[in-house]
Parts: sequence; C-alpha cells; structure tokens
Amino acid sequence: MAVYTEVFDDDVSAFLADYDIGRLRVLKGIAEGVENSNYLLITDQAPYILTLYERRVDPADLPFFLGLLRHLAARGLPCPQPVPGRDGEPLRTLGGRPAALVTFLEGAWARRPEVSHCAQLGDALARLHLAGLDYPLRRANSLALAGWHGLFEAVREAADGVIPGLRALVETELAFLDAHWPAGLPAGVIHADLFPDNVFFLDGTLSGVIDFYFACNDFLAYDLAVCLNAWCFEGEREFNATKAHHMISRYQKHRPLSDAEFAALPLLARGAALRFLLTRLYDWLHTPPGALVRPKDPQEYVHKLRFHQAIGGAGAYGVTR
Repeated sequence: MAVYTEVFDDDVSAFLADYDIGRLRVLKGIAEGVENSNYLLITDQAPYILTLYERRVDPADLPFFLGLLRHLAARGLPCPQPVPGRDGEPLRTLGGRPAALVTFLEGAWARRPEVSHCAQLGDALARLHLAGLDYPLRRANSLALAGWHGLFEAVREAADGVIPGLRALVETELAFLDAHWPAGLPAGVIHADLFPDNVFFLDGTLSGVIDFYFACNDFLAYDLAVCLNAWCFEGEREFNATKAHHMISRYQKHRPLSDAEFAALPLLARGAALRFLLTRLYDWLHTPPGALVRPKDPQEYVHKLRFHQAIGGAGAYGVTR
C-alpha cells in the first residue's frame, strides 16, 4: 500500500454521496507499500479502505480482482469485500483514478514473523489456491518470465549504478531461467504478492489476507516460492529452514505438492527472487518525487537470489520427500 494520488475531504465526501455508508469522519493516507494509493476512511457507521488504482494496475483487470475477493470470501477465506454503491457497482473514479471501497479487516501484520505465523500462512495459502480453482475469470501473470525481461530492459543501463555488477547478475539469471523454467505444473489463481504486510493477525491468529492486485493465473507452487522469499529469511540474508518447514508442511495438509512441484521449488524461488529484485529496482529508479512512499532496497533480493542459486535442492527448505 502507498499514497501517490492525494485526495481531500471535500472530494471524498462527494464520492461517498454514491454510497449508503454514512458521512465521512476520518481520512488518513496509508504510506506502507509501493503500489496503489490507499486511505483509511472512517464514516459515522464503519471503517473502510479506499483504494485509488495506480501504476501497474490495468483498469481492465479490476473486475477480476474485485470478483475474486467475493469468490474467496464466499468459500471462507478472510479477505476484504468490495463495497457497492447505490447502483450495485463497486468501481468509481476519484482524483482521476479508478477507485473502490473495501471493507476493513481487524488485525495487524507481523513485522517479525514467527514460526506460528509462517505455519498459518501456509494453511491460508493452500485454502486460497483450492478456493480459486473454480473461479471463472482468468488473468495472465503480467510479471512472469516474459515480464521480467521487459522490466530489465527499463533498468538495464542504470542497474550497476544502484548495485555494482547487478546488470551481469540479472542477464545471467534471465538466460538460465529462460532455459530451465518448468512447464506443466499445477496452475490456478495465485495471490502473487503475499508478503507479511498483506496478512493480518489478531491475538496470534490469522484474521485476513489483503491486497490481491497482483492476483493472476500461474503455477500454484510459484506462489509458495514467493512466500518462502518473503517470510523465511532473517535479516535479509539468513534462511530459516524451520519457518519454511512449517509453512510448506501446513500447506501440504490441504494441497500436497506433486513430485514435479517439489523438485521445481528452488527454480521457482529463484524466479520469485528475481521478480521482486526487478520490481524493486524499477521502483528505486522510477518512484515519482513527492510520493508518500519509500521505495524498497533491491539489495535484499540479490541476497535471496544468490541463496537459491547455491542450494542443492528443495531439502534446503526444511522438507523432504
């Protein structure tokens, strides 16, 4: 989450005239994250999250995202729900951007995830994947392997100025992934951005999953690889195999990995590390001046990529066949 487009109380009060949710009382920007503009919006009836869709979000994809939230919630996954206006539609325009309100979820994200958090995340991720199997809409992953090439072209010349040697590292890794990326793994709807700040806990229990605006159709095990990168490293460098073991084990209680998925995990984790290295590098170089957001350092994902490059197999993640 972040704030790129500022909106003001008068504009939001006019926006709320299309809803039956009460009068505006509080509007507060949420500065964490790097994507859409988000505000905590409190009326005299309830709190909500107001999102203005920016940057990498294609407005044509919004029905996929908002419909997915309703679909998953109907199957028991705790996630925000789009709030329709009086006309029954959740999408509006505000500040020159597509905008929507979603319900507010209680809880807070784990700033230092523990083993119990990782185990519950594995459980929720498997439930998400199973619940999404019958979702009728489809969206290709715009940040899959072909998209990584496009991102790199936008930052290639500046890469070594951010991290010396980064250009050669990425060129070599892209060539490797082009030659070895798996095919035919089980696929379905994935979250694709399930970082700790997108998962809420209340009194130690997982209470919500948010920010589905990278959700798409891709390999299910790739989503697990994203989570291994996001949840199982200590201080950016040291991999915690205990956390990974509990995450994967709880995931497999609901959806066991196939032999092919298990064997591909290190490769998928390399791809996930490269994806976030590249998007962080792009944001580092392109975040507009004055945006109420701090771009994240891509160096963290250089360390993670090198870890996955060096391991001998999925056993390094604390699980065995």
